[in-house]
Amino acid sequence: MSVDFNGLIAAMRVCATLTLRVQKMNAVGLMKEGEPVTIADYASQAVMCHAIAREFPDDAVLAEESGEQFLSLVSEKDRQLVATLVGEALKQTVSESQLVDWLNHGRGRDAARTWLIDPVDGTKGFIAGRRYSIALGMLLDGFAAGGLLACPGYPMGKETGVLLYAQGSAAWMTRLSETKAHRIAVAPEKKGLKGVRAVGSVEHQHADHDGMMQIFAKAKLASPVVERIDSQDKYGMVACGDADLYLRLPKDGKQHKVWDHAAGVAIVHAAGGAATDLDGSPLDFSHGRVLVKNKGMVVSSGGTLHDKILEALVGFPLDG
Repeated sequence: MSVDFNGLIAAMRVCATLTLRVQKMNAVGLMKEGEPVTIADYASQAVMCHAIAREFPDDAVLAEESGEQFLSLVSEKDRQLVATLVGEALKQTVSESQLVDWLNHGRGRDAARTWLIDPVDGTKGFIAGRRYSIALGMLLDGFAAGGLLACPGYPMGKETGVLLYAQGSAAWMTRLSETKAHRIAVAPEKKGLKGVRAVGSVEHQHADHDGMMQIFAKAKLASPVVERIDSQDKYGMVACGDADLYLRLPKDGKQHKVWDHAAGVAIVHAAGGAATDLDGSPLDFSHGRVLVKNKGMVVSSGGTLHDKILEALVGFPLDG
């Protein structure tokens, strides 16, 4: 099933500009089920759903936010601000009722193709002025078959901001400031697994940092360099060779939401890397909002490195 991503790529660029604008406003997070959410989440999701409704009107959508939540959590003043921001981004007048319709577009629909949306992935990082991403994954019959990641804080030379996407067996990267894209691939395997560059989550409640280091030692990684990054930027770093490994272990029984991983998994696979559960089994996105069949993620450039991490995980006591 061939898919033209051009309209979605344009929408992701709009979302990147829009969310950066809100980030500079020092947006305060509201609390939703114990997790923060900002007006940037609603504005970004509205733009993406608007694009999906235009480009793929019959597809299903599984998104983190909802129109009902927007109405109940966000003040009238801020709802109007979101309508203004989205309207300016789309160059049209936008009403509150349109926002609600867009936020709910495709929800509960049964279709062969489903779009998974995380409008601001890494909200705590977003609020703190750190890196975050805008994630759009594409499922075909439950398989992560494509994805787009806009990463406004991703360093690229003297600039920041990249867009990564995967279609079929190819993965691509472009700066947010330009349109020309180049194909990307994971890093070549390091001899003796020396100097492996690993990435992990910033927030302690999202990751078992101590367990990760124990696994690295058990796998006999020589002097691994570990960088902590918010959001699916970590997947992007593995896909384009800026990192070799991302390990996510279970923590406090926390479940993994599908929109936090689908886009990144598709891009890593298309770039020639590997993304599996901790036992090497595939990541299964076919059970709704949560990866109920999976305990965690091993995301890597593949080859010996991936095998060594999987071997080190055998018999390892996992939290959660």
